[in-house]
Amino acid sequence: MPLILASSSPYRRALLHRLGLPFSVETPDIDERPRPDESPLDLALRLAREKAAVIAARHPGALVIGSDQVAVFEGEPIGKPGSFEAARVQLRRFGGRDVLFHTALCVTDGQRRLLEQVPTECRFLALDEARIEHYLRTEQPFDTAGSAKAEQLGIALMERIRSDDPTALIGLPLIALCRMLRAFGLEPLASHPEIEP
Repeated sequence: MPLILASSSPYRRALLHRLGLPFSVETPDIDERPRPDESPLDLALRLAREKAAVIAARHPGALVIGSDQVAVFEGEPIGKPGSFEAARVQLRRFGGRDVLFHTALCVTDGQRRLLEQVPTECRFLALDEARIEHYLRTEQPFDTAGSAKAEQLGIALMERIRSDDPTALIGLPLIALCRMLRAFGLEPLASHPEIEP
């Protein structure tokens, strides 16, 4: 059964490589704008589901992984900053406060679908302007929700991180993914990963 990652994210691709399974990548073209009255959690779940469904429809018989992440601050979704100044504003606001990241995951073979979400709570340090500027110039995290790449120098922005899965914050919760792949008969720890049901 071919395995396809429905994502354009290099971070998700790097995470999936950790499992050592052969896979291909295809970018889904979906509308990622939130719907009226859609909660951040519901948005993350819907986007993960839609990404997987679009690619599964193109590749019958494949096992498709869709994932999305929505960050929440003071009850409102926050996006990718897109620029230095927008990232600076985000990090100023987050200082000494908690940001919640909902990472949703969907695995489907086109017939059956599994859907989960893994929350991660991050407490950001209150930083002065010099440290914020140094971080932003060093890492340029403008394509990352919350302006922090915790897998790199962004970990220095954190006072603490709470989650059941350390990979969820990076964008693909591998503990949950392994569990879901096993439910479809794909075992990451097997020398020949496809297991007969």
